[in-house]
Amino acid sequence: MSSEWPILPLEKCLDALIDYRGKTPEKTDSGVPLVTAKIIKGGRIEKPFEFIASEAYDSWMRRGIPRAGDVVLTTEAPLGEVAQLGRERVALAQRVVTLRGKAGLLDSTYLLYLLQTEEMQEQLKARATGTTVLGIKQSELRKISVLLPPIGMQRSSAAVLAAIDERIDILRETNTTLEAIAQALFKSWFVDFDPVYAKQQGIAPAGMDDATAALFPDGFEESALGLVPKGWQLMPFLDVFEINPSRTLRKGKIAPYLDMASVATSGHRTDVPILREMGSGSKFKNGDTLLARITPCLENGKAAFVDFLDDAQVGWGSTEFLVLKPKGALPDYFAYLLCKHKPFLDFAIQSMVGTSGRQRIQNDALGQFPVAVPSDAIAHAFGDVVTAAQKAIASNHEQAQTLATLRDTLLPRLISGQLRLPEAEEQLAEAIA
Repeated sequence: MSSEWPILPLEKCLDALIDYRGKTPEKTDSGVPLVTAKIIKGGRIEKPFEFIASEAYDSWMRRGIPRAGDVVLTTEAPLGEVAQLGRERVALAQRVVTLRGKAGLLDSTYLLYLLQTEEMQEQLKARATGTTVLGIKQSELRKISVLLPPIGMQRSSAAVLAAIDERIDILRETNTTLEAIAQALFKSWFVDFDPVYAKQQGIAPAGMDDATAALFPDGFEESALGLVPKGWQLMPFLDVFEINPSRTLRKGKIAPYLDMASVATSGHRTDVPILREMGSGSKFKNGDTLLARITPCLENGKAAFVDFLDDAQVGWGSTEFLVLKPKGALPDYFAYLLCKHKPFLDFAIQSMVGTSGRQRIQNDALGQFPVAVPSDAIAHAFGDVVTAAQKAIASNHEQAQTLATLRDTLLPRLISGQLRLPEAEEQLAEAIA
């Protein structure tokens, strides 16, 4: 069947190709999000961290305005990452082009998935130039061959794959919400001391049962850095957490490996860890927190909680991660939540030394960050809440990985017409169930 489908050069299949290479926008701290090659990963656009001024949008986007549904493609560093734009107004950076399928001929969502197939990725590489960094010229991109099933088949095949991605996005959004709840509770209990202030004023702490409220003191006492709840200890970070705790993993042993690229700023793995022979690196176990110790990863808040290993298993990763483990009664997730807390990140960034662009955290300096340590009873109560949230996050992430694997399995078969739509829909229904 696919042998009867026409194959046309990409330029014949597009209503628009918007290319801003050769121009550099003036960036601002807020405004219209800038879609850069760095945030187009795995078929989606990560949270933008660069912007252009709203008043400069029209003057900058003279070559064309992207629309919802358009496909963005990275043309260099890296080559071949794709995603689809939503309804939010965005600006395009260098090394990114926008593609819009021709109405009635090429569905843009189908193009999104077509470009992720191995065959299309190989075409991009074959027409690229460069040695260390591959890049493709617009003239060569236009010549890429596109397989064109009937438009109805394009839409139905793309709809199945998009349904999987939508379910993955829901799981990710749920995890973002769960983490935000845990982070808000952390801030309320251990930074703002809301339950203590409430009891000091004779008010029942909000959102807390009587038994938990009874664990908190009703006043404060002076410390070297100001008021802390009565009975709590103000301790340096180094006394509260183990930094790079001892982990036994024999050199040469095959074990799960993580590097900077495989950890998302959301605090989870972006891919299934690969197995690699142990070399020089940081060693970690379930319950550890990994904190990036170099710029710009630390500045972007890159940290991860380890929850994917077997109970007795040891993994290893980049030496550019610090491995952290709470001492005493504090729950493991406390370390991760602290690492995502802005005052801690600011302190960590200030502790960095080294050459511009490759500065690193200094353990001794970081170890002086002051931590208000509660009673064991409060630590256990906090652990009961956040551990449940963390386990839900891990479960959702595992399901998202399962769905991603299914999508990657269905993708080439649907695009090529080897798999019938009812079969794909049945497999999707089984995976979601």
